Amino acid sequence: MKNLLKLLVLTLFLFSGTAVNAQNFKFGHINSQELLSIMPERDSAEAIIQKYAMELEGELEIMQVEYRNKVNDYLEKQDNLSNLVKQTKEQEINEFQSRIQEFSNSAQQEIQKQEAQLIQPIIMKAEKAIKDVGKENGFTYIFDLSRGAVIFFSEQSEDILPLVKKKLGLEE
Repeated sequence: MKNLLKLLVLTLFLFSGTAVNAQNFKFGHINSQELLSIMPERDSAEAIIQKYAMELEGELEIMQVEYRNKVNDYLEKQDNLSNLVKQTKEQEINEFQSRIQEFSNSAQQEIQKQEAQLIQPIIMKAEKAIKDVGKENGFTYIFDLSRGAVIFFSEQSEDILPLVKKKLGLEE
């Protein structure tokens, strides 16, 4: 009985200490997508990416016009072509179609690669500012609302977007 009483007192002591410690936590939240959308570097990076994408689209359109011309030429002349010439033309058309598909796939990969290369430093800059604000203001946790993991936050959780905007010099 004496051991049970000691265990009960120890348990109450531990839980009361936890309750006191929990009050020392400072929570913050931010919508990082909103932050990224107002960073001026994002606009210039997106402009570069769009210009590159349009350049590749232009090249793809030229290839598609050439492909359609080859197909139309073949269809117009196919009745007058020998079997060997037909097979050669069909093979040429199929190979050209494959080249177009390969170019399209490569272009998409290159656009994604360039996007990652240009956007990643901006994301890193934003994350650094968020971490700096967290350290400077004594936050225990900062939750990113744009990532969808936080279901609830109370009024005691502070929106740190204004602090991060100030840190990045994005005052409006």
